[in-house]
Amino acid sequence: MLISIVIPFYNEEHNVDELFKRLTDISKRDENDFEIIAVNDGSSDDTLSKLKNCKLKDKRIKIVDLSRNFGHQFAISAGISFVKGDVVVIMDADLQDPPEVILEFIKKWKEGFEVVYGVREKRKENIFKKACYFLFYRILQKISYIHIPLDSGDFCLMDKKVVDIFKNLPERTRFIRGIRSWIGYRQIGIKYERDSRFAGKPKYSILKLIKLALDGVTSFSNAPLRIISSAGLYLSGISFIVGIWFILQRVIWGAKIQGLTIIIVSVWLIGGLQILAIGVIGEYIARIYEETKQRPVFIVKEVIE
Repeated sequence: MLISIVIPFYNEEHNVDELFKRLTDISKRDENDFEIIAVNDGSSDDTLSKLKNCKLKDKRIKIVDLSRNFGHQFAISAGISFVKGDVVVIMDADLQDPPEVILEFIKKWKEGFEVVYGVREKRKENIFKKACYFLFYRILQKISYIHIPLDSGDFCLMDKKVVDIFKNLPERTRFIRGIRSWIGYRQIGIKYERDSRFAGKPKYSILKLIKLALDGVTSFSNAPLRIISSAGLYLSGISFIVGIWFILQRVIWGAKIQGLTIIIVSVWLIGGLQILAIGVIGEYIARIYEETKQRPVFIVKEVIE
């Protein structure tokens, strides 16, 4: 049996040697054959040269060099398009997801599960990031029309039949952990403690994390559109009731209506909600626009077999 391991690399020169050392160690502890698809996602440091040096020592490594930096999710998609294994493992190059967990993934696959994903039980990151991840996963699970497991990232194992379906999906917006859940089949999570980054700087900035979150929400939920529709309906109802109240005050009781403050607050409230609604609709339209262009999600510059 052949196990394919897909790893995207973006400026990870300080992690390459340690990562392959640990992958070599786990391959010696398993009876199966391994291939490693290393995707160089437009690195500007010595990542590519280090990958080539590792390949000279280990023929199981295949290097997919992309023409530029396309992003983490697209780099994973590029690696998946070159796999030949009976199962495919996706992991990052920063060693936050311990390679040793792969052996546990394989055991669960042998028990009959087509998808085995990692569940981050503990994270060695700052409090702000932990809080953001905690809230995001729980909000996404609440509003999504499919079940996306809590605290699960892209670190996973997928059976060949699941990978074949993934390859044939036409969508350009990729939120892999959501797509994995959408495909279905028998799935199970493995809890593990997520380590701190071995070396180098995190590649996901706050803005990139926000974009990833927006991709996840717009790909697997219509809730934001329904929320702004409901907000508009409620505001219209409240405005109608307040309007009737003012009319009754004027006609029946002869009261003088002086409400400059109310008018200003109402204008700001309604204006803010309108801008928010336009922004939410714009996010969905932007993704429709990306889908209609039909551009490839990555371009391969070179494949080093």
